[in-house]
Amino acid sequence: MSYEKDFESRRRFLKAAAGTAAAAVVIGGLPRFARAADLPHVAESDPTAKALGYVEDASATKDAKRKPGDTCANCQFYSGGPSGYGPCQLFPGKSVNAKGWCVSHAPKKA
Repeated sequence: MSYEKDFESRRRFLKAAAGTAAAAVVIGGLPRFARAADLPHVAESDPTAKALGYVEDASATKDAKRKPGDTCANCQFYSGGPSGYGPCQLFPGKSVNAKGWCVSHAPKKA
């Protein structure tokens, strides 16, 4: 009789644990669906932007580290579209211009 109670108790525990885990995934995943349009844009005067030499228009920079064609749109840290603004891992909670550039540019791997 004790075995049956233990078996039912384990089953009840596993169901509760699975339900809790599923709820945590759903609740924890919701903030990640924020759209890039909802994020504030990074200003060139932002302290992090200054430290990374971020510019809104890559073609306007004279930085020797920039190679022709380097933009945020083709950087591995950028997760937005090819035009407009999108999120960047280097600027959490903010979006950068796809045509922008900074010294941390790293080309996307194929």
